[in-house]
Amino acid sequence: MAPKELGKQYDRIAQWWHEQHQNSQYGLVQCERALRLVADQEGFSGGAALDVGCGAGGRFVRMLEEKGFVITGLDVSAEMIRLAKEQHPQHHFYHQDICDWQTEERFDFILAWDSLFCLPYEQQLPVLEKLCACLNPGGIFVYTFGDDDGWHTDTWLEDEFYYSSIGIERNIQCLLGQGMAIKHVELDQYPEKHVYIIASKI
Repeated sequence: MAPKELGKQYDRIAQWWHEQHQNSQYGLVQCERALRLVADQEGFSGGAALDVGCGAGGRFVRMLEEKGFVITGLDVSAEMIRLAKEQHPQHHFYHQDICDWQTEERFDFILAWDSLFCLPYEQQLPVLEKLCACLNPGGIFVYTFGDDDGWHTDTWLEDEFYYSSIGIERNIQCLLGQGMAIKHVELDQYPEKHVYIIASKI
């Protein structure tokens, strides 16, 4: 599915999504594990964070803010970005397709929670490589993906959504090839095929 079409799908459910997730605890334990790796670095106090597929903001933005980060959020849904700006005016949110997005900025922490598996299959590797390149040395990257290599569609909220993944082995190979060190890999919702991984830039 083209990212532009995905954005329109999430535009239609943005308000519902925001109400369901703004105070959810989902993913916070995993994000906190990744943030501890940043906090353990000598002399670290805050920094720049990138949230890819930030949605309407909410729980992850608040957690990053509490840790002293200045946050940049990207989402393919214009309505999600509108809500994020409304909720968190002190941070920076952009209606962007991560496949096309370019920046000279470098980040200390990158989060992509349940967003990269919405990308077209052929964009999985290029986007991972791009995000690894956006990290400062010592920076942390935490993201989720499906454990199987391939793509499928699923019906949710009476709409058909597209999902893809390059699987566990190829995700790890990609990260290692981009100068990353793997810190944690977990099937955190077993028997669901949901994986999260934490890696640091060497």
